[in-house]
Amino acid sequence: MPRPFCGTDRRVIHSHTMMERSLSNLDLDRAIALRWSLRDILGGRFKLLPVKDEDMHTLIELGLVEMRDDAPVVTPAGLAALE
Repeated sequence: MPRPFCGTDRRVIHSHTMMERSLSNLDLDRAIALRWSLRDILGGRFKLLPVKDEDMHTLIELGLVEMRDDAPVVTPAGLAALE
């Protein structure tokens, strides 16, 4: 029988820490550009001004964005990166 959940979920902390490390491994200009790309996707502005292919690929690899019905969607980890 599984044990009931108690305390903080270690997986959530690990996921958030990994996301922070991923952005911190990038140079400052690159990290800023990715954060702006996340904001553009979240605001629906990617339709008017598409996100660069390289930025989109990086965001997907980091788990900050996923594709749904051929449109980018910011993941919970992506939202956390904007906080």
